[in-house]
Amino acid sequence: MSGTLKNLTLKIWRQSGPADSGRFDTHVIDEITDEASFLEMLDILNERLVESGEEAVVFDHDCREGICGTCSLMINGQAHGPERATATCQLHMRKFSSGDTIVIEPWRASAFPIVRDLMVDRSSFDRIVESGGFITAATGGAPDANLTPIPKPVADAAMDAAQCIGCGACVAACPNGAANLFTGAKVSHLNLLPQGQAERYQRVENMVETMDEHFGSCTNHGECEAACPKEISIDVIALMNSDYRKAKTINRKSLSRV
Repeated sequence: MSGTLKNLTLKIWRQSGPADSGRFDTHVIDEITDEASFLEMLDILNERLVESGEEAVVFDHDCREGICGTCSLMINGQAHGPERATATCQLHMRKFSSGDTIVIEPWRASAFPIVRDLMVDRSSFDRIVESGGFITAATGGAPDANLTPIPKPVADAAMDAAQCIGCGACVAACPNGAANLFTGAKVSHLNLLPQGQAERYQRVENMVETMDEHFGSCTNHGECEAACPKEISIDVIALMNSDYRKAKTINRKSLSRV
């Protein structure tokens, strides 16, 4: 363990519920090691708060390995903090200096109402996935992995999109509160593969229109790509928009034949 210990000032957003106006509370925390993760630092703070008879800070966490998408903190105004391609749970205190003041907030988006303190409700993402994030598959035994040939560039692009962990950093970073990167990733990883072709155009239409019910519009700022801990490219938004236009054309032709 490193001998470097840090003394930090934390300005943390505290809010008892969605109807509360909320406030910043200031806490001074000392003897934090470089090896501590950001969430471990918050754990230490909560232990000390509970020992002193105060309420612990509520924040989302689960796997602490950067794969579940549960952690969701704005750290000094940056989604997931200062380290690129890193979720909050993978951020370590070596990125900060002793004496720093760290401002910690929840995601700021109307689609993500605050539940308490640093925890937000991201169920609006679930509504998008429910509307089209599935494929039609015959029941029975699993087919061999190499039964359906897929070109490697296509498989790679689909897997890149499938890395999305649904954390919501793209929405929090976007000045419009748009979820196009999230929706584009969920659409693309299914629409690129043969297994997703049956519902391709119905999927993109349903998911985009559900997204529009809850989130703002994309104006190509690109903040979502910069904030994404999995570095998902805004190319997925281009694919989603292309498929959405095709879907509208196909559906108009279908209606004209009815």
